[in-house]
Amino acid sequence: MFRKIERPSVKTVISTAASVAATAMLVRSMSRDLIPKEINEYIHTKFNTFLSTFTNEITMTINEYDGLNKNQLFYAAEIYLATVTSPVTKSFCVSLPEKETKINVKIGKNEDITDKFCGFELTWRTVSKETDVARRNYIHGGLVKSEVKYLVLTFHKKHKSKVVDEYLPYVLERSKALKEEKKTMKLHTLHYDNMHGYDPWEAAVVLDHPSTFETLAMDDELKNMIVDDLNRFLERKELYRKVGKAWKRGYLLFGPPGTGKSSLIAAMANYLNFHIYDLDLAEINSNSDLTKILMSTSNRSILVVEDIDASIDLSDRNNKETKPSFDSFGLLNFIDGLWSSCGDERIVIFTTNHKEKLDPALLRPGRMDVHIHMSYCTPCGFKKLVSNYLGITNPHPLALEAERLITLAKVTPAEVGEQLLKSDDAGIALGGLIEFLKGKMENERVKEESLKLTKSKVVLRLEEEESRNEE
Repeated sequence: MFRKIERPSVKTVISTAASVAATAMLVRSMSRDLIPKEINEYIHTKFNTFLSTFTNEITMTINEYDGLNKNQLFYAAEIYLATVTSPVTKSFCVSLPEKETKINVKIGKNEDITDKFCGFELTWRTVSKETDVARRNYIHGGLVKSEVKYLVLTFHKKHKSKVVDEYLPYVLERSKALKEEKKTMKLHTLHYDNMHGYDPWEAAVVLDHPSTFETLAMDDELKNMIVDDLNRFLERKELYRKVGKAWKRGYLLFGPPGTGKSSLIAAMANYLNFHIYDLDLAEINSNSDLTKILMSTSNRSILVVEDIDASIDLSDRNNKETKPSFDSFGLLNFIDGLWSSCGDERIVIFTTNHKEKLDPALLRPGRMDVHIHMSYCTPCGFKKLVSNYLGITNPHPLALEAERLITLAKVTPAEVGEQLLKSDDAGIALGGLIEFLKGKMENERVKEESLKLTKSKVVLRLEEEESRNEE
C-alpha cells in the first residue's frame, strides 16, 4: 500500500519562506554587527571563489579611477558602449556639457549590454554605487554626493587572451574614433588669474570659423602643398617614433597683415579637427610658467604664437652677461628639446609680418619645418574671392579688368574681400573694387615719386656738402 503524501498548503509554504528569509536577514545582520569587517570580506571573497569553480565565465572589473588617476579604459568603454545598445536597454544618461555643441549619450546605471566580437559574446554591466562619504554628506545636508562607478565585463574563460589582446584594444581605438566624430573644436586662451592653478587654459570658446581649404583665397599649388604635408604628418606616427623624433610639425606663416594667416590657421584646424591654443607670450614671466602652460595643451592640437617677432627677443641668447629668459631658451627648448616629446600630434604655428627680424635659431628645421609666404592677392586667390563673395564662376567683364589690376597693385585678400562685401550686385561690387585698385595704384605711384624726390634731395645735399668740404 502506498501512503498518500499530503502537499503543504500555500499558507504553510509562504510562512516557511518568510521564516527562512527572516532567518537569513538575521544571520546577515548579526554577521555584519558581530563579525569584523575584514573577516566578513574574507568570507565573502572565499565564497565567491568557491562559486567560480563551478562556472566557465571570467569577470573583469574596470574602475573609473586607478588610485588617484583616471582609468582611460573606463572612459573609452563608456563611449564605445553607447554605440552597442540593444532594444532592451532602458536607461540612458544624456548631457550637453558647457561650451559644447553636441549632445553626449551614455548608458545609464546598472544596465546590461551584450556585445559580439569574433564570433563570441561578452556582457557588460554598468555599476554605480553611492559611497559612505556621500551618504554621510547627504544625511547632514551636504551638497557633495559622490559615487563609485565601474564596469563589469563577463565572458567565457577560453576567450581571455583574445579579449585582452584584441577586444579591449579595439574598444580603445573605436572610442578614439567616436570621440573625434563628436569632438567640438575649441579656441583656448590663457586664463591669467589661474596661471598657477590646475588648468591655465580654462578660458575656451567653441571654434566655429567657416574657413576651409576650399574657400581659402590662396594659390591652388600652395594649398595642395599644405594639405599634402598635413596628411603626411598624420600618417607618420610610427616613422617619427622609429627615427626618435617628437610627433609634431612646425609652421611659420609670414607676410603682410591681411594676407590670410588667421584664415589659414582656421582652415588647418577644421581640416585636422584639432583644438587651437592661442599663446600670448607677453603675459608669461618665467620658464616654469611657460613649461606648465605648454604641457597643459592636449594632443591633436594647434599651438599658435602670433606676431612672434614682437613677442620674444632672441638676439641676446649668446650674450653670457645677459640672464637667460623664457623668451630665448624656454620656448626653444620646448619646441625641440626633451619637453617636445611630451604629447602627440602637435602642430606649432608662428606668425610674423617681418620674417627678416627673426633669429635663424628659430627658423631652422625641427623648430619651424615649413615656411609659408602669405603674399598679396594673386589672380588665383582673386577668383576664389569672387566665387565666395559674389557666387561668380563664369568670366565677368569687370572681374577680368579687376584681375588685371590685381597683378599690378599690392592689395591683400582682406582688402579685396572688404570691397566685395559692399554690395550684393556683382557689377556694383566689382566696379567699386576697380576704383579702389586704381586709387591704390595711384597712391603707390605718388609714394614712389615722393621717395625718389626725397632720395634726390638727400643726394644733392650730400654732393653740396662734399663740394663745400673740398673748397
